[in-house]
Amino acid sequence: MTRILGISSRFGILVLIVFIVELFPIASLEASDLQAMKNLSPAKVADFIHAIVEADRKIYTTHIVKRMQEQGIVLAREDWENKNAIPLPAQFLHISSKLVAESGHGIRFRLISRWPIYRRNGPATEFERKALEELERSPDVPQRGIVATGKKQLFQAIYADIAINTTCVTCHNTHPLSPKRDFKTGDLMGGIVVTIPLED
Repeated sequence: MTRILGISSRFGILVLIVFIVELFPIASLEASDLQAMKNLSPAKVADFIHAIVEADRKIYTTHIVKRMQEQGIVLAREDWENKNAIPLPAQFLHISSKLVAESGHGIRFRLISRWPIYRRNGPATEFERKALEELERSPDVPQRGIVATGKKQLFQAIYADIAINTTCVTCHNTHPLSPKRDFKTGDLMGGIVVTIPLED
């Protein structure tokens, strides 16, 4: 049985490799295609990252947290590590951003707000503060810019963080440290900051 499983595993890996090569024929890319990939703008990369982060967050908030709580299966709690609970949606984003940061690619994403429950989630720079103000006026227009930290230049894009359902609203409106307690579904709660290092 072990031998059969070994052969099956090797065969499965071979099929996977063939599938990937057929689907992504990197070797057959023209020089112009490779150059186009290399010249992909930081703004477009940030948009791609945000789309993935936002999709994951919506799925987690709506199909896991909200559904589990409504069915009385498990609660999302701030102290989830010490209880029989799951992380709050904001904590889910924080955990995933930490894992991405640990990958060593220099990419970061995080939540910020003009009304943070914890001060560390407030705007860290003047650019972030102004971006949040602009998002209040035009939530559909991401704020983009280049910021410097030491000798490094970073591209930042800040996207509107909207309260997508009652899970977000209830948490912020009832938290004892929340400076704002009148959020409604659909309100702007803050921003999602995507940071990408620029090459020297």
